[in-house]
Amino acid sequence: MRPPEGDSVSWTRFRAGMGLLALVIVLGTIGYVLLGLSWLDALYQTVITISTVGYRELGTFGTRYQVFTILLILFGTGTGLYTLGVLIDTMFEARITGHFRRRRMKRGIDRLSDHVILCGYGQVGEAICEEMVRSGRQVVIVDRSLPDRVDDSFKIPAVRGDATDDAVLQRAGLERAGTLVLALDSDVDNLFVALTARSVNSEIFIVARANHRAAIAKLRQAGADRVVNPHQIGGAHMAALVAQPEVVDFLDVVMQDGEFEVRMAHFEIASGSQLAGRALGEAGIRHRTGSTILAIRRDETFLTNPDRQFVLEPGDIIIALGTEDHLRQLQTHATGT
Repeated sequence: MRPPEGDSVSWTRFRAGMGLLALVIVLGTIGYVLLGLSWLDALYQTVITISTVGYRELGTFGTRYQVFTILLILFGTGTGLYTLGVLIDTMFEARITGHFRRRRMKRGIDRLSDHVILCGYGQVGEAICEEMVRSGRQVVIVDRSLPDRVDDSFKIPAVRGDATDDAVLQRAGLERAGTLVLALDSDVDNLFVALTARSVNSEIFIVARANHRAAIAKLRQAGADRVVNPHQIGGAHMAALVAQPEVVDFLDVVMQDGEFEVRMAHFEIASGSQLAGRALGEAGIRHRTGSTILAIRRDETFLTNPDRQFVLEPGDIIIALGTEDHLRQLQTHATGT
């Protein structure tokens, strides 16, 4: 984790102090060697002088010896005290800053509801998090190694700990969350967390990662609403790039390119919607909103390229293509808000 700006400045001051202290020891040792001491005796004399231990002096006293020792005491002791003070200040500041940061983050998580809990912040988890943040969803990350891997500039609430621990999930607000994404490296851990989450929050939507095909059915039985095998999807994507590269490129741009004008989105037909009970031809969605209906999901079945006589019912999921403005208008018509 990258330290905050204040901590970075403090550690820079401490490193500078240590470097200056080392320089004083080297110069002090060289000085005593020039005054007639051996290298070991010179180093010993320098250390006891700077540390103000007060052991007996080595060598033959003289004016130059005394003047050099006085200067070494002034510069060496001052440098040592400065370095020690900066170290204590830095450690104290880091501890206090970290404590208040954790308290502030906990209060922020406690105020969240219907948020996304992301378990696992590896390569897959990081990509998921970026997409969620870009889509405007509130995310809470759960990972064992967060302090070393999450950049403070993300400003994303995070809980350090094992996702298989019930207390860790509770700190992430599992009871109030709307979605749980399981991106852990272990299928066993994903399975365990899915079981725990479903028992705690029966309404939560669970998306799980499966690293092996055999785990897909088990994760669904454990309560996962959707199961994704990244390896299988990656292979299918690469194969599609060989067979239909332009189509895949278009879909990638639509789904992932933040600068592209067209988007794909889905909306559920509400019971109070002006679209409910009307045929697509009568509803005139294309004319009214500018959006293009690609498919409609009713129960567990997808109907692609529906005809004009298809009658929309409450609970239908429409999948549409359009600009953000077009889709916003379609959402208003579909939800009745």
